Amino acid sequence: MVAPNGARRGKSDHAALPITSRELAATAAECHRLGAHRLHMHVRDQDGCHSLDAGLYREALAAVGAAAPGMGIQITTESAGIFDVAAQLACLESLRPAAASVSVREMARDRDLARRAYAVAAEAGTEVQHILYTPDCVAQLTRWYQDGTVPEDMRDAILVLGQYASGLEARPDMLPAFLTEIAPLELNWTLCAFGGAEHACLLAAIEAGGQVRIGFENSLGAQGAPPWGDNAASVAAFIEAAAARGHRLAPLDTDLRASS
Repeated sequence: MVAPNGARRGKSDHAALPITSRELAATAAECHRLGAHRLHMHVRDQDGCHSLDAGLYREALAAVGAAAPGMGIQITTESAGIFDVAAQLACLESLRPAAASVSVREMARDRDLARRAYAVAAEAGTEVQHILYTPDCVAQLTRWYQDGTVPEDMRDAILVLGQYASGLEARPDMLPAFLTEIAPLELNWTLCAFGGAEHACLLAAIEAGGQVRIGFENSLGAQGAPPWGDNAASVAAFIEAAAARGHRLAPLDTDLRASS
């Protein structure tokens, strides 16, 4: 999965960071051509700020769908310190997307609305990927499986190493403890990693049996090296590094969830 923009970075951070629907579509097409199966989508308003507006999402979904047919698209419900749970729920209710990332930590701000959000996703057939930042997130998800807040079959998660806001850099040696934490839940897990060691962390994830998410949301370049020219350059370099370790890219028509 490629995450080409995120909620916080802009053109001042990297001129090739996609903001508009047209730019997202072009990025998606190039990364899909290289072998990225899915796009993690953030949309921005007219001022370039993070948005959960359903209309903006529909425009971007249509643009990416036309430019990269066959590429899966996952929207985000991330609050980014702007939106409350009611706004996140409204986004899911309005769009009823094929796939969405949902932060357990953010949903826990309002348990009643969280229960409704997960129920809406279940009714719509939305593939929910739980965002897990810390052991507290894992513990919260565990409780929610036990009390029925989260349906038992919603077992996809993305583990987050490092932090954008604090500047905490991800390291590969952070992964084993996280995997120990989630082991009892038997999750289908993906990894993303903030900072210059992104590629090294993702290689560790592959070797541990996980899927990976890569892109400018998490890192603009490798440690001690110039920034990638664009998201596609990062994707291409990572695929090359993985191949050098003997890993083979799955064909684009592979159902990665079924094979994980």
